[in-house]
Amino acid sequence: MASLLYRLGKFSFRHRWWFLSAWLVMLLGIGGAFAAFSAPTTNNFTIPGSESQRVLDELRNRVPDAAGGSGRIVFETSSGEAFSEAERRAVTDTVAELNSLDFLKSVSDPFEMQAQLDGSADQLAAGQAELEAARAQLEAGKPQLDAAAAQLAAGRDQLSMAQMQADQLDAAGQVQQAEAVRAQLSAQEEQLAAGEAQLAEQQGAYDDGVARLADGEEELLEAQRLAEATDGLRFVSEDGATAFSEVQFQEQSYSVTPEQRQEVQDTANRITDSGVQVFFSKEIVEDVSSLFGPSEGIGVAVAAVVLILMLGTLVAAGLPLLMALVGVIAGVGTTMALTGVVEMTSISPMLALMLGLAVGIDYSLFIINRHRTQLLHGMALEESAGVATGTSGNAVLFAGLTVVIALAALAVPGLPFLSVMGLAAAGTVAMAILVALTLTPAFLGFIGNRILSKKAWAQAGITPPAPHAALAPEDQAAAAQHKENGSPRRWGRLVTKHPVITVVLSVLLLGAMAIPAGSLRVGLPDGGSEPVDSTAYQAYQRLGDSFGEGINGPVIVVGYLPDGLTDREASDLTYEVAGKLRGLENVTTVVPASTSDDGGMVVYQVIPEGGPAAEGTEDLVHTIRDDAGQIQDETGVEIAITGQTGINIDVSDKLMDAMPVYLLIVVGLSLVLLLLVFRSVLVPLIATGGFLLSLAASFGAVVAIYQWGWLGGIFDVHNPGAVLSFLPIILIGVLFGLAMDYQMFLVSGMREAYVHGEDPRQAVRSGFDHASRVVTAAAIIMVSVFAGFIFAHLTMVRPIGFALAIGVLLDAFVIRMTLIPAVLHLLGKSAWWIPKWLDRILPDVDVEGARLLGPAQSPDGTGAEQELASAGR
Repeated sequence: MASLLYRLGKFSFRHRWWFLSAWLVMLLGIGGAFAAFSAPTTNNFTIPGSESQRVLDELRNRVPDAAGGSGRIVFETSSGEAFSEAERRAVTDTVAELNSLDFLKSVSDPFEMQAQLDGSADQLAAGQAELEAARAQLEAGKPQLDAAAAQLAAGRDQLSMAQMQADQLDAAGQVQQAEAVRAQLSAQEEQLAAGEAQLAEQQGAYDDGVARLADGEEELLEAQRLAEATDGLRFVSEDGATAFSEVQFQEQSYSVTPEQRQEVQDTANRITDSGVQVFFSKEIVEDVSSLFGPSEGIGVAVAAVVLILMLGTLVAAGLPLLMALVGVIAGVGTTMALTGVVEMTSISPMLALMLGLAVGIDYSLFIINRHRTQLLHGMALEESAGVATGTSGNAVLFAGLTVVIALAALAVPGLPFLSVMGLAAAGTVAMAILVALTLTPAFLGFIGNRILSKKAWAQAGITPPAPHAALAPEDQAAAAQHKENGSPRRWGRLVTKHPVITVVLSVLLLGAMAIPAGSLRVGLPDGGSEPVDSTAYQAYQRLGDSFGEGINGPVIVVGYLPDGLTDREASDLTYEVAGKLRGLENVTTVVPASTSDDGGMVVYQVIPEGGPAAEGTEDLVHTIRDDAGQIQDETGVEIAITGQTGINIDVSDKLMDAMPVYLLIVVGLSLVLLLLVFRSVLVPLIATGGFLLSLAASFGAVVAIYQWGWLGGIFDVHNPGAVLSFLPIILIGVLFGLAMDYQMFLVSGMREAYVHGEDPRQAVRSGFDHASRVVTAAAIIMVSVFAGFIFAHLTMVRPIGFALAIGVLLDAFVIRMTLIPAVLHLLGKSAWWIPKWLDRILPDVDVEGARLLGPAQSPDGTGAEQELASAGR
């Protein structure tokens, strides 16, 4: 591979215009694809096949009213006093105007909703009074009906007796008397029939009254149950100064365009002329269409300063930045072009951007640094470009592929959004590798000898040559003697002079930092994580302060009622389940929100005591699931959890369950990789142990700041809570790849010195002297780039930027440049021990391309070593 890259570097140097043109065409093609096919990213985190996602999909089909994205608009009086009548009308008019927008399904009027809740008690009392009056009237009418029925019964008895008397008179031959009796009977029968008809009418009216009373009692019971369920639920605060509207979109949240979100805001903001303040929840104002904000540029600026200080010329310093920019445009542009066909979360291109900038600068810097050193040693420009690509470029390829594999392995947990995130970042890193290996040598050809400053040439005792000229013969001897990167480094001498103290202090420092990691709790961000001055945060805070924290993150519970129930039985079961849910810990209110058209599915809105990311809310979700079987046994109703709060908790649980497996994969990969590179048993174990130590310390720092709130004022953490759920697994993958980068660049020099015959302890110092300067610069650059994202405009990115920055800082400077040299110095020759049988079967990967420095390795049969020797003569 080293020889192949050597040839590639020289080919790229010679055909630089061709490579530049090819990359320009590629970038134009990627730009065209981005313009044609890109779509807005989302913050839709789902787990296909999970219970919460399955129930949500079914809910959208059976209860369409529950489908569609939702958000909240908070109205508050500027004075802090209760809404005036004019302000109420202004809110109502604004709600009506919002309801006219065709992409909104509904917007609730808070005052109308509150009036219904407030009037429910009066309505219940009035209904109860009406029912009592009706019952009293029915009870009063019942004796009259009974008396009339008794009177009619007595009349029938008298008619029967009169008929018998008439029959007896006929039998006695008293015909005239019998006819007179029968005439009286006929009149009495007509009266009796009229009485019976009247009684039947009165009885019917009474029966209707009884039925209406039963219906009224049923309605009253239903109203009482609903009033009990909605007890504590409000749409206008108790002081009357704050109100909120529920906004429901026609489409899912991730399908709502930034233009539609903005139209909602513009429409509602017109009310500010009436003296009413308006705040919008995160779901309404969230715009993830912009990737790069001003704060990210600070990290790049710091990286530029470091490059200028290290390389001494703007041309040389600008080259790594240009290469990183090309790689980012290519990688992130390709990623964004795929958003039209792949649903992608906003964090995916942001992670790709973050890593692309960091590794893009570093990878080009490693090659440029090698090239500069070789030029000062007298190597010709083209040969130097080839050797730098074959040596440092080979290490870049090996280290970069490690990062790519670690990122691609994010597909292991089986979460689509995480897989896309990992693959997008891996693709961008791969693009950075490709740029470093092809375009960097080409630009070395364009720049020529200007890659070194006049001061650098003068310090080497060489007259600065023309941009593309060879060194003058009189400068060859000075060049052969120059050793820019071989000068002793004080830090390397210090840590190897006191190795035991260095090891103890390093372990104690990282161990102490790792202590908070034991309290790690993960979740997805909510409105409380937004910047303090944002409308999303203010809406979240005002809702929590006025209506309770739980209003910001209701838990949606779906109940499946048994088939064949009457309406009364279905109602009884619905409220029985609501009562059982209401009795759970951490529950404030349980409201049966809606029912499917077939009556078989009931949707409950469970308002917890805490916010959506609170530990109590997470415990509540788990408790409901644990109690689901018991509730079904007691009621026959199967229940399941869905909704954004439930899905977010499911995502967090899934990621935490997958993290040990992923960490095991990464650790295994680390051991195998380092065993191949260093052909040692102990070095891989030490390096991997160091990685785990820096990883634990990074977790501890993240927990202390973002979960506990330490130094919150500095890092703009005003509402500490659960750590971003996919941060730990991302940190493992990215930090592993970057740690292996520095391990290979730093320790491979130590091994090379040892293999070439140096004392094992002296070899540690020589290797440190050789690579520490460029590794230090590369680590500072990477930390600066990551740190630039700590105050990113997308708050979800902030803890990731901090975690990666502190992780690289600790791993590069405490582990790779302090602990590792000290331990290797202590171990001496034992550090490089490997069983002979294992050494025989391991392939020689030659990461540093050492064979290029031997004869017969270059295309013309003359190695770089021979060229240097001839240059010295």
